[in-house]
Amino acid sequence: MTSPLALGPVADVRLSRINPVAQLTAIGIVTLVLLTSLDVVTPAVVVAAELCLFPAAGLTDLRTVWRRTWPLLIGAGSVGVVNVVLSDEAGALTGLGLALRVVGLALPGVLLVASTDPVRLADALTLHWRVSTRFAYGALAALRLAPLLVTEFEQVRLARRTRGVEAGRNPVAGARLLAGVGFTLLVGAVRRGSRLATAMDARGFDSGIPRSNARGSTLRARDAWFVAGTVGICAAAVALSVRTGYWSPVFVG
Repeated sequence: MTSPLALGPVADVRLSRINPVAQLTAIGIVTLVLLTSLDVVTPAVVVAAELCLFPAAGLTDLRTVWRRTWPLLIGAGSVGVVNVVLSDEAGALTGLGLALRVVGLALPGVLLVASTDPVRLADALTLHWRVSTRFAYGALAALRLAPLLVTEFEQVRLARRTRGVEAGRNPVAGARLLAGVGFTLLVGAVRRGSRLATAMDARGFDSGIPRSNARGSTLRARDAWFVAGTVGICAAAVALSVRTGYWSPVFVG
């Protein structure tokens, strides 16, 4: 079973053919539109378009989708429920809009992680956006280690259960045990990060010498069409919001 924190596509999916910097540009456009609108129509259209991209990212299994998105779905649902319960009809629409905005801001990251090889992402950032190789490949190394935290968490939890250390139904004891596991993971992550930083410095990542790129990264016409399509969807969402009378820009007092 693939870990919910597994990075990169597990197979050749259609969305993986889009250059990572094109995907990041599209994410920036979506973020700008969603952060400058307070209505319910704009995020609804954007979320619908994002959901249509799930098959292209290889996210067709509902259980996999749930494992990757449950924190943001629960958070968005909480925002919506609180605003609906504590407000009138107008407040309910506002709450629904806020919930949809949270989902709309988070789903592009889910799609990016599900469809993009982190190595391709680091290559594209250094070649097209001139991001420092030290930062790009340091971040890549950190992302590669992230799934190990899930494995270590399960190992520590099972080891404590084997020794009979369990919280049962006591929430206070459960929180205390969870804090202990978290501290264990933190110590292990700091030690691993220190060893990784030393290894990278030993290989000259901090030498200051310009580095070449063996794999390369190419921007193609489909990348431009992808960004243009994102602009078109966002423009259509705003236009529909204006036409239906729901448009409420954040910069209008």
